[in-house]
Amino acid sequence: MKFDSTEKIDFYLPKVQSFIDEVVMPVEMDILKQDIPVNKRWEPHPEIEDLKKEARDRGLWNLFLPDSDYGAGLTNYEYAHLAEAMGRTHFASEAMNCSAPDTGNMEVLVRYGSKEQQDQWLKPLLNGEIRSAFGMTEPQVASSDATNMEATAELVDGHWVINGEKWWTSGAGDPRCKIIIFMCVTNPENERHQRHSMILIPMDTPGVEVKRMMHVFGYDDAPHGHAHMKFTNVKVPYENVILGEGRGFEIAQGRLGPGRIHHCMRSIGAAEVAFELMCKRSMERKAFGRELARLGGNFDVIADSRMEINQARLLTLDAAWKMDKYGNKVAASEIAQIKVAAPIMACNVIDRAIQVHGAKGLTDDTPLSLMYRHAREARIYDGPDEVHIQSVARRILKNYEHNGPGWDFGERDASLVSS
Repeated sequence: MKFDSTEKIDFYLPKVQSFIDEVVMPVEMDILKQDIPVNKRWEPHPEIEDLKKEARDRGLWNLFLPDSDYGAGLTNYEYAHLAEAMGRTHFASEAMNCSAPDTGNMEVLVRYGSKEQQDQWLKPLLNGEIRSAFGMTEPQVASSDATNMEATAELVDGHWVINGEKWWTSGAGDPRCKIIIFMCVTNPENERHQRHSMILIPMDTPGVEVKRMMHVFGYDDAPHGHAHMKFTNVKVPYENVILGEGRGFEIAQGRLGPGRIHHCMRSIGAAEVAFELMCKRSMERKAFGRELARLGGNFDVIADSRMEINQARLLTLDAAWKMDKYGNKVAASEIAQIKVAAPIMACNVIDRAIQVHGAKGLTDDTPLSLMYRHAREARIYDGPDEVHIQSVARRILKNYEHNGPGWDFGERDASLVSS
């Protein structure tokens, strides 16, 4: 395992950093602080469309697709460095067409989609002409166990007839969202991990209903949003199934691996920003005649934060390297580890930065409150901490079944024991 740079990292990373510093950062807080009328909250920000044009002009578009003719041909390890840089701002990923859920959906279509599905949906997504959503989580069941899924699709006269509800369907509030990848039960008689399929549902299909846009810590995240949706006798052609019947879990595992690298490295980028703001504030602000950094246990706060960020980064780069070298299946434990470690680290570091800022840290005068919301969300989406912790522990303990690895502490030969 080596964490060396590569030619592509050296080529793209400075360009991404320059784009963020020169183009995104100067307008980001202005966009976030806009007082948008209620009737226009779900319209795309025109300023972000300007950022997208600039990103394309700079050749910073669709960088996320690993080893693909559609993107920059970056490995997971190489893209991880760019994802960290993007995580330093709220809009950088979207500006470069590298934001969820579109990235995961495009990966699904690249890897598993038919030519017809790619022509109809992948190409406009790659061009930034439309956006998409992913329907997996359901309101009535514990979605930490995806086999609980209640949504169904029945095959009737060559069409899927789909019924069920989904919530936390991120991206469905965007008027540019034209397609949802919908996971549901299609083959209930199969083995539990071969019962589900992923089906493409155009958003304008009759029976597709957005019941409400949900709030996260009181915010609606417009114009992206998280929708509670209902699907009532939604009818789509059989050909809309991706890869084939009963292949939903297989697709999900392929989709979620790279996405977790992206999320974790963006969390690390956000933590770095929080760390910098914390250090700056602690040296500029004084109380009782001394800098805040020199009061209480703030030396520990700063040192702990630095170490935790570095640890999370190395763990995530290790996971990305193993994915590239051995594949997602072999790297499954490392992927689960980072999905726990990186968001917890980001929550801790950002929380400390808020504390150092005092009441200001709770306001929108800094990006800290927004960053904390996103970091806290990451401990639940794509599987909660507890599921990943259980997965890691099971993989470890499997090595110790039936007298597995370890020292043999059997009885010693009595002749070798000195009197």
